Amino acid sequence: MNDIAQPIALLFAGDGSVPNNPRLPVLHYRCALVPAAGDLAARFERVFDANRWPAAWRNGIFGHHHFHSTAHEVLGIYAGTVTVRLGGERGRDVVLAPGDVVVLPAGVGHCRIACDGRLGVVGAYPEGQSPDLCRPDASRYAARAAQVAAVTLPAADPLCGAGGPLLGHWGS
Repeated sequence: MNDIAQPIALLFAGDGSVPNNPRLPVLHYRCALVPAAGDLAARFERVFDANRWPAAWRNGIFGHHHFHSTAHEVLGIYAGTVTVRLGGERGRDVVLAPGDVVVLPAGVGHCRIACDGRLGVVGAYPEGQSPDLCRPDASRYAARAAQVAAVTLPAADPLCGAGGPLLGHWGS
């Protein structure tokens, strides 16, 4: 792992159908791992596992708006370049490239908007958290926002462990 720069922090308020997370920002670590050095997917899995975010899957990012109300999520991009809209329909588009990591607090909407090349993503959740899969829904907004508020903070940053930037940004 190279020296991890401070992540870009993006905060999203609820929009009436996606709760987002008004107190915890999304963290985008650009070029967290150098893509050219070996099997990038396996390296993401090892780093996430070592920092108590067990790697859960390899795949892509859904092309529909969704969020998790019961778990935080980390995504490590190992192939392709993807534009992801964060924060719901009226959110912000972010481009992720191989080596990038994005940490999504519980409740933050995300959706693949465009992709260049075959997309490869390693996804993980903090130890003890299990994700649900929610779609935007104004009729369930209050209940899901309450679930999001109850999700505990992780014990460590998925990239840097107990002393990582996530803990400073998320106040643990």
